[in-house]
Amino acid sequence: MTNYRETDPEFMERFEHFAFDEVVNEAGQQLDDLTRHMAILATLLGCQGTDAFLLELPCALDAGVTPVMAKEIVYQAVDYLGIGRVLPFLRITNEVLTNRGVKLPLEGQATTTMENRLEKGAQAQADIFGPQMLEAWKAGHINRWLAANCFGDYYTRTGLTLAQREMITFCFLAAQGGCEPQLTSHAKGNMNLGNDKEFLIRVISQCLPYIGYPRSLNAVACVNKATES
Repeated sequence: MTNYRETDPEFMERFEHFAFDEVVNEAGQQLDDLTRHMAILATLLGCQGTDAFLLELPCALDAGVTPVMAKEIVYQAVDYLGIGRVLPFLRITNEVLTNRGVKLPLEGQATTTMENRLEKGAQAQADIFGPQMLEAWKAGHINRWLAANCFGDYYTRTGLTLAQREMITFCFLAAQGGCEPQLTSHAKGNMNLGNDKEFLIRVISQCLPYIGYPRSLNAVACVNKATES
Protein backbone atom coordinates (compact mmCIF):
# COMPACT_ATOMS: atom_id res chain seq x y z
CA MET A 1 0.00 0.00 0.00
CA THR A 2 1.32 3.42 -0.94
CA ASN A 3 2.77 5.48 1.90
CA TYR A 4 1.27 8.85 1.01
CA ARG A 5 3.15 10.52 3.85
CA GLU A 6 6.31 9.82 1.86
CA THR A 7 5.02 10.52 -1.65
CA ASP A 8 2.75 13.47 -0.79
CA PRO A 9 3.93 14.87 2.53
CA GLU A 10 2.53 18.40 2.22
CA PHE A 11 -0.89 17.14 1.17
CA MET A 12 -1.02 14.53 3.92
CA GLU A 13 0.02 17.03 6.57
CA ARG A 14 -2.93 19.27 5.75
CA PHE A 15 -5.44 16.45 5.10
CA GLU A 16 -4.66 14.55 8.28
CA HIS A 17 -4.72 17.71 10.36
CA PHE A 18 -8.12 18.62 8.93
CA ALA A 19 -9.80 15.20 8.91
CA PHE A 20 -8.36 13.70 12.08
CA ASP A 21 -7.86 16.74 14.30
CA GLU A 22 -9.71 19.88 13.24
CA VAL A 23 -12.96 18.16 12.22
CA VAL A 24 -12.98 15.57 15.00
CA ASN A 25 -12.36 18.17 17.70
CA GLU A 26 -14.48 21.05 16.38
CA ALA A 27 -16.43 22.48 19.33
CA GLY A 28 -20.13 21.71 19.06
CA GLN A 29 -19.66 19.30 16.15
CA GLN A 30 -18.30 16.26 17.94
CA LEU A 31 -19.80 12.77 17.98
CA ASP A 32 -19.03 9.83 20.22
CA ASP A 33 -16.48 7.50 18.61
CA LEU A 34 -18.96 4.71 17.87
CA THR A 35 -21.44 6.96 16.07
CA ARG A 36 -18.71 8.81 14.18
CA HIS A 37 -17.17 5.63 12.83
CA MET A 38 -20.57 4.19 11.89
CA ALA A 39 -21.36 7.37 9.97
CA ILE A 40 -17.99 7.33 8.21
CA LEU A 41 -18.40 3.69 7.15
CA ALA A 42 -21.86 4.44 5.71
CA THR A 43 -20.54 7.59 4.02
CA LEU A 44 -17.68 5.70 2.37
CA LEU A 45 -20.17 3.17 1.05
CA GLY A 46 -22.27 6.00 -0.32
CA CYS A 47 -19.39 7.71 -2.11
CA GLN A 48 -17.81 4.43 -3.26
CA GLY A 49 -14.63 5.00 -1.28
CA THR A 50 -13.39 1.41 -1.26
CA ASP A 51 -9.74 2.20 -0.53
CA ALA A 52 -10.67 4.55 2.31
CA PHE A 53 -13.20 1.98 3.61
CA LEU A 54 -10.41 -0.62 3.79
CA LEU A 55 -8.42 1.79 5.98
CA GLU A 56 -11.40 2.93 8.05
CA LEU A 57 -12.98 -0.43 8.92
CA PRO A 58 -10.18 -1.60 11.26
CA CYS A 59 -10.28 1.79 12.99
CA ALA A 60 -14.05 1.48 13.38
CA LEU A 61 -13.76 -2.02 14.83
CA ASP A 62 -11.10 -0.82 17.26
CA ALA A 63 -13.43 2.03 18.29
CA GLY A 64 -16.26 -0.33 19.26
CA VAL A 65 -18.16 -1.01 16.04
CA THR A 66 -18.88 -4.72 16.33
CA PRO A 67 -18.58 -7.15 13.42
CA VAL A 68 -22.37 -7.45 13.43
CA MET A 69 -22.80 -3.68 13.24
CA ALA A 70 -20.29 -3.42 10.40
CA LYS A 71 -22.05 -6.15 8.46
CA GLU A 72 -25.47 -4.56 9.05
CA ILE A 73 -24.22 -1.25 7.66
CA VAL A 74 -23.03 -3.02 4.51
CA TYR A 75 -26.19 -5.09 4.14
CA GLN A 76 -28.53 -2.11 4.48
CA ALA A 77 -26.54 -0.16 1.91
CA VAL A 78 -27.79 -2.50 -0.83
CA ASP A 79 -31.24 -0.92 -0.74
CA TYR A 80 -29.86 2.58 -1.23
CA LEU A 81 -26.87 1.91 -3.48
CA GLY A 82 -27.64 -1.40 -5.20
CA ILE A 83 -25.64 -4.61 -5.11
CA GLY A 84 -23.48 -3.43 -8.01
CA ARG A 85 -21.94 -0.78 -5.78
CA VAL A 86 -22.01 -2.65 -2.47
CA LEU A 87 -20.50 -6.03 -3.39
CA PRO A 88 -16.88 -4.74 -3.24
CA PHE A 89 -17.51 -3.49 0.30
CA LEU A 90 -18.94 -6.84 1.38
CA ARG A 91 -15.79 -8.52 0.09
CA ILE A 92 -13.56 -6.02 1.94
CA THR A 93 -15.56 -6.46 5.16
CA ASN A 94 -15.32 -10.24 4.98
CA GLU A 95 -11.57 -10.07 4.35
CA VAL A 96 -10.93 -7.63 7.21
CA LEU A 97 -13.05 -9.64 9.67
CA THR A 98 -11.49 -12.95 8.63
CA ASN A 99 -8.00 -11.50 8.99
CA ARG A 100 -8.92 -10.40 12.52
CA GLY A 101 -9.97 -13.94 13.43
CA VAL A 102 -13.73 -13.41 13.22
CA LYS A 103 -15.53 -16.60 12.19
CA LEU A 104 -18.02 -16.17 9.36
CA PRO A 105 -20.93 -16.30 8.95
CA LEU A 106 -21.91 -14.21 11.94
CA GLU A 107 -24.95 -15.02 14.05
CA GLY A 108 -28.18 -14.33 12.16
CA GLN A 109 -30.01 -11.07 12.83
CA ALA A 110 -33.24 -11.57 10.85
CA THR A 111 -36.53 -11.12 12.71
CA THR A 112 -39.00 -11.49 9.83
CA THR A 113 -40.11 -14.36 7.63
CA MET A 114 -41.01 -14.41 3.95
CA GLU A 115 -44.64 -14.46 5.10
CA ASN A 116 -44.61 -11.41 7.40
CA ARG A 117 -41.83 -9.22 5.91
CA LEU A 118 -44.35 -6.92 4.18
CA GLU A 119 -46.42 -6.40 7.31
CA LYS A 120 -43.38 -5.88 9.53
CA GLY A 121 -41.73 -3.62 6.96
CA ALA A 122 -44.79 -1.41 6.67
CA GLN A 123 -44.85 -1.16 10.46
CA ALA A 124 -41.19 -0.09 10.50
CA GLN A 125 -42.00 2.60 7.92
CA ALA A 126 -44.88 3.78 10.09
CA ASP A 127 -42.64 3.85 13.17
CA ILE A 128 -40.28 6.19 11.33
CA PHE A 129 -42.49 8.31 9.10
CA GLY A 130 -45.97 8.08 10.61
CA PRO A 131 -49.09 5.87 10.51
CA GLN A 132 -49.92 6.85 6.92
CA MET A 133 -47.11 4.53 5.83
CA LEU A 134 -49.07 1.43 6.86
CA GLU A 135 -50.96 1.64 3.57
CA ALA A 136 -48.27 3.22 1.39
CA TRP A 137 -47.17 -0.15 -0.03
CA LYS A 138 -50.48 -0.41 -1.90
CA ALA A 139 -49.51 2.46 -4.24
CA GLY A 140 -47.62 0.16 -6.62
CA HIS A 141 -45.20 -2.72 -6.86
CA ILE A 142 -42.09 -0.61 -6.13
CA ASN A 143 -43.76 0.76 -3.00
CA ARG A 144 -44.56 -2.83 -2.05
CA TRP A 145 -40.94 -3.86 -2.62
CA LEU A 146 -39.80 -0.88 -0.57
CA ALA A 147 -41.91 -1.97 2.39
CA ALA A 148 -41.15 -5.70 2.18
CA ASN A 149 -37.54 -5.65 1.02
CA CYS A 150 -35.93 -2.41 2.23
CA PHE A 151 -37.78 -2.18 5.53
CA GLY A 152 -39.03 -5.73 6.07
CA ASP A 153 -35.79 -7.48 5.16
CA TYR A 154 -33.29 -4.98 6.59
CA TYR A 155 -34.70 -2.35 8.95
CA THR A 156 -36.28 -5.08 11.08
CA ARG A 157 -32.96 -6.84 11.67
CA THR A 158 -31.23 -6.72 15.03
CA GLY A 159 -27.67 -5.46 15.41
CA LEU A 160 -28.54 -1.79 14.97
CA THR A 161 -31.30 0.32 16.50
CA LEU A 162 -33.93 1.92 14.30
CA ALA A 163 -32.38 5.34 14.97
CA GLN A 164 -28.94 4.05 13.97
CA ARG A 165 -30.40 2.61 10.76
CA GLU A 166 -31.97 5.94 9.86
CA MET A 167 -28.67 7.68 10.56
CA ILE A 168 -26.70 5.42 8.22
CA THR A 169 -29.40 5.78 5.55
CA PHE A 170 -28.98 9.54 5.82
CA CYS A 171 -25.24 9.03 5.23
CA PHE A 172 -25.79 6.71 2.22
CA LEU A 173 -28.02 9.30 0.58
CA ALA A 174 -25.91 12.35 1.41
CA ALA A 175 -22.72 10.71 0.19
CA GLN A 176 -23.99 9.50 -3.18
CA GLY A 177 -25.65 12.80 -4.11
CA GLY A 178 -28.56 13.28 -6.47
CA CYS A 179 -31.02 11.98 -3.88
CA GLU A 180 -32.05 15.25 -2.28
CA PRO A 181 -35.82 14.48 -2.11
CA GLN A 182 -35.09 11.19 -0.34
CA LEU A 183 -32.43 12.83 1.81
CA THR A 184 -34.92 15.44 3.00
CA SER A 185 -37.45 12.72 3.76
CA HIS A 186 -34.94 10.69 5.74
CA ALA A 187 -33.71 13.79 7.56
CA LYS A 188 -37.29 14.12 8.78
CA GLY A 189 -37.39 10.42 9.62
CA ASN A 190 -34.23 10.83 11.68
CA MET A 191 -35.78 13.71 13.57
CA ASN A 192 -38.89 11.64 14.27
CA LEU A 193 -36.63 9.07 15.97
CA GLY A 194 -34.74 11.61 18.06
CA ASN A 195 -31.81 12.30 15.70
CA ASP A 196 -32.45 16.04 15.80
CA LYS A 197 -31.19 18.78 13.49
CA GLU A 198 -28.10 19.47 15.58
CA PHE A 199 -27.19 15.78 15.57
CA LEU A 200 -27.54 15.52 11.78
CA ILE A 201 -25.38 18.61 11.28
CA ARG A 202 -22.73 16.97 13.46
CA VAL A 203 -22.94 13.83 11.33
CA ILE A 204 -22.49 15.86 8.15
CA SER A 205 -19.58 17.74 9.70
CA GLN A 206 -17.75 14.58 10.71
CA CYS A 207 -18.23 13.04 7.25
CA LEU A 208 -17.30 16.15 5.24
CA PRO A 209 -13.65 15.14 4.67
CA TYR A 210 -14.87 11.97 2.95
CA ILE A 211 -17.44 13.51 0.56
CA GLY A 212 -16.32 17.12 0.15
CA TYR A 213 -18.11 20.42 0.49
CA PRO A 214 -20.76 20.35 -2.28
CA ARG A 215 -22.55 17.22 -1.05
CA SER A 216 -22.11 18.27 2.56
CA LEU A 217 -23.70 21.66 1.90
CA ASN A 218 -26.52 19.97 -0.03
CA ALA A 219 -27.11 17.72 2.98
CA VAL A 220 -27.27 20.73 5.31
CA ALA A 221 -29.84 22.31 2.99
CA CYS A 222 -31.93 19.13 3.11
CA VAL A 223 -31.79 19.08 6.92
CA ASN A 224 -32.93 22.70 7.01
CA LYS A 225 -35.75 21.93 4.59
CA ALA A 226 -36.86 18.97 6.70
CA THR A 227 -36.93 21.18 9.77
CA GLU A 228 -39.29 23.60 8.02
CA SER A 229 -41.76 20.93 6.88
